[in-house]
Amino acid sequence: MQAVVYKSTGNWYQVKTQEGEWLKARLKGKLKLEGITSTNPVAVGDEVYIEREAGDDSIVITGIHTRKNYINRISPHNRNQHHIVASNLDQSLLFATLKHPKTSLGFIDRFLVISEAYHVPAIIVYNKIDLLKPAELELLEEYMDMYRAVGYTVVAASITEHSGVDELLALLQHKTTLLSGHSGVGKSTFINHLFPDLNIKTKEVSGWSGKGLHTTTFAEMYDLPGGGRIIDTPGIREMGLVDISKQELSHYYPEMRAVISGCHYNNCLHTDETHCAVKDAVARGDIHEERYINYLKMLDTIEVPKYS
Repeated sequence: MQAVVYKSTGNWYQVKTQEGEWLKARLKGKLKLEGITSTNPVAVGDEVYIEREAGDDSIVITGIHTRKNYINRISPHNRNQHHIVASNLDQSLLFATLKHPKTSLGFIDRFLVISEAYHVPAIIVYNKIDLLKPAELELLEEYMDMYRAVGYTVVAASITEHSGVDELLALLQHKTTLLSGHSGVGKSTFINHLFPDLNIKTKEVSGWSGKGLHTTTFAEMYDLPGGGRIIDTPGIREMGLVDISKQELSHYYPEMRAVISGCHYNNCLHTDETHCAVKDAVARGDIHEERYINYLKMLDTIEVPKYS
């Protein structure tokens, strides 16, 4: 029997069968040992094989169908391991805010790189625009133009004021979408707007730090009334890059990918090399300087593998 994982709480999984039956399942013991390198062998969005175990009639997950894709991150509990956030996605939707709390461009660019690396189209939602002053709205417009010029869909929204909500709903229909972002950026408010009966817990931003407080503990998927699914994830403070080499990084920047064939050196990192098409594009203004600076910062965080 096949089912889809809607929620993971560590040892137990809420799954929905093809017939629409909701079941509580656990992993079959030996499944944990078969080459699983992530901290979570089964992730929300996984299509799994289940069966009723003889004797106690409990439901066990006996296998995982091949994933179409997934979003991966460094485990929040062990930086030497990775954690699968969700799988089988049509797109990712990143909630960001200019303030209360502030989402840095570096965080956004890391999220976009990860989405590109795992072949998940990304959408950026700048929420809480009702809190912005005229000068801040101008800055927001600059940021939105920067990402739109690269090819990303960007939506300005105020979920509490119901601004931008219809545009978001249209983007979500008939797709499986990962919702992500820092705590406090409005993900839970948006989900409560979609599903008023859920009454998902929301919290205000911490006054002394300006950072959001965690409200979602586990990833969970919901069926949209008009078709499609959304996956809510715990508030993420940082997005560490996993399995991305220094040579690969620029390939996950669409604007760099478009020009790197013009670099003189095949292994160009676009830092100190001569005849670099990427640096030339930055100098011309074809690649936004802020995006390039964040690329250099990410490049510095990638460790070169040690070979014995």
